[in-house]
Amino acid sequence: MMDRDMEEKCPMPEIESLILDCVSVEEARGKAAELWGIEPDDVETQIISEDKKLFGFLGSSYKVEVRPFAPATFIKSCHFVNEVLDKMDLDLIPELNEDGMINLVGEDVGVVIGRYGETLKALEYLTNLACHDDMSTRRVRFDCGGYRQRREQTLSRLAESIAREALRKGTPVSLEPMSSWERRIVHLALRDNKEVETRSIGEEPSRRVLVCPVSRPDSGRKRTPRSR
Repeated sequence: MMDRDMEEKCPMPEIESLILDCVSVEEARGKAAELWGIEPDDVETQIISEDKKLFGFLGSSYKVEVRPFAPATFIKSCHFVNEVLDKMDLDLIPELNEDGMINLVGEDVGVVIGRYGETLKALEYLTNLACHDDMSTRRVRFDCGGYRQRREQTLSRLAESIAREALRKGTPVSLEPMSSWERRIVHLALRDNKEVETRSIGEEPSRRVLVCPVSRPDSGRKRTPRSR
C-alpha cells in the first residue's frame, strides 16, 4: 500500500476565476467572497466591460472577473490558523508562500513547534481537516522558524543510522511513527543504498518506516517495491 505523498503527487491547485454581472466592483467582490468562503479583501477584480443605462443616467452594470489571490482553500487555511493562534494567545502570523506553504512568523516560534514538532504537526492536521472538503487534494503544509529543513536533515541522518543498525543486526528495524512527509524523507535518504530496502507499515497515525537488509542473491528472494 502506497503512502499518499500529497506534496509530491498533487500540484498547486489552479486559482479559480469567475465573471459576474454586478452593479459595482464591491458587489462582485462580496459575492465572490461569499461563494468561496473567504474575505472580500482576498478577492482580486478586473472590469471586463461596462454597460451604461440610458447614457449613464440610470447607472451602470459591469462584467467583472473575480479571483482569489491564492487558491481559496489555502486562504481559508490562513484565516483558520490565525483564529486558532489568537485563541492560543500566541504572537504568530501565518504567511502564505507561493508554493502553498504556510509559514508561521513571530515571537512564539518555539511554542508552536513543540516537542519534536508535535504541536506544529497537530496544527497542520487540524487545519487541513477543517478547511479541506477532500483530503485527497493538495494539503496545506506548515513551517515555522525553519523547522522543516532541520527536521529533514535530522531524519536523513537517522535513516543512515538505522540502515547501519539493520545491516549490523541482519534484521529489519522499525522507526517511530511519522507523517507521510517524514516517511518520504526516510525513503529518499535510503533510496540509493543498495544494501537495504524501506517500506511503510501500519495504519495512520501509527504508520512507520521499516528498514530491511536486502537478501543475498543466492537466497532466492527478490527486493520488494518501496512503499511510502
